[in-house]
Amino acid sequence: MKKVLLTALTALLFAACNNAPKDKTAQLAELKKQQAEINSSIAKLETEIGAKQEKIYKDVSVVEVSASTFKNYIEIQGKVDAEQNVQVNAQAPGVITNIMVKIGQNVSKGQVLAQLDDAVLRQSIAQVETQLDLATTLFMRQKNLWDQKIGTEVQFLSAKTQKQGLEKQLAVVKQQASMYKVTAPISGTVDLMDWKIGQAIQPGVPGIRIINASVLKAKALVSETYAGKIDMGDEVEVLVPDAQDSLVSKIAFASKNIDPASRSFNIEVKIPSKATFRPNMLAILKIVDYKKANALTVPVKAIQKSENGDFVLLSQDAKVVKANIKVGKIYNGNAEVLSGLKAGDKVITLGFNGLNEGDLVKF
Repeated sequence: MKKVLLTALTALLFAACNNAPKDKTAQLAELKKQQAEINSSIAKLETEIGAKQEKIYKDVSVVEVSASTFKNYIEIQGKVDAEQNVQVNAQAPGVITNIMVKIGQNVSKGQVLAQLDDAVLRQSIAQVETQLDLATTLFMRQKNLWDQKIGTEVQFLSAKTQKQGLEKQLAVVKQQASMYKVTAPISGTVDLMDWKIGQAIQPGVPGIRIINASVLKAKALVSETYAGKIDMGDEVEVLVPDAQDSLVSKIAFASKNIDPASRSFNIEVKIPSKATFRPNMLAILKIVDYKKANALTVPVKAIQKSENGDFVLLSQDAKVVKANIKVGKIYNGNAEVLSGLKAGDKVITLGFNGLNEGDLVKF
């Protein structure tokens, strides 16, 4: 089309030159007018042709950058445990004559759980009580006489000493007899009962376990690598997979001692009592070791690398723009962006392969 217009312009100019008047000024003005009309026609045709040409847009997926709190976690494996989880032992050897509780029963602190054979001690108690009754009677009579200035002081003191000695002896025998009663050291639920009536037991051999599940904790061993990053009060997310539950708490205890065998230290996190939580359940502890408010993050998959460093592609007014960025911490597929982006930027996360700056995109 341009060639046709140029040919027509040339012909017009040639004709104008042959038929033009001798006034060159008027001739030049006429030619300029014709040239302007032709240029206008060319521009109009180019605009119409360009509008008919279809623009090519490439499909992409974008994520709009926004400010949020970024956290980096240390994940370790631990377990749920009861704050009070004790094995009950007998204080004296003997044969079990009675068991007063059963597994699953709630008991109170000090409640008798089992009785050992204490027949010999009960006989000793009865004997000492008889002797004490006699000694008490003799002492009271001797005291009455002494109050009346009858008898000697030696007789009075002898009767008194005899009575006090038997009282102490009775207290010792009763104390020994109490050792044949196995009592609950804490309030809770009987979780284990291995003893049977007629069974002979020894001190230090447990057979009953009591758990108080009203106060639970999650505990774990942490590598000494993180000794400088973890301390009491740090935020922790506790996941209990088998209970399909999670919660946020804080570290209640962090040991200052490193175990020389495992090269680790112990931490504990208090958790609320729930029916779904049971001691020795697996617990995943996600400890926050880095936290920043109003941080800008992008998916790691959107970050590309070049000789000049990391960069991402943005969509601005449907065109591709390259943005060089500085990356900070990375956790769970997201990267903290320290510089190069601002809130509201649309980062291309899918479909960026083969894109160049200036390409047209849609999402």
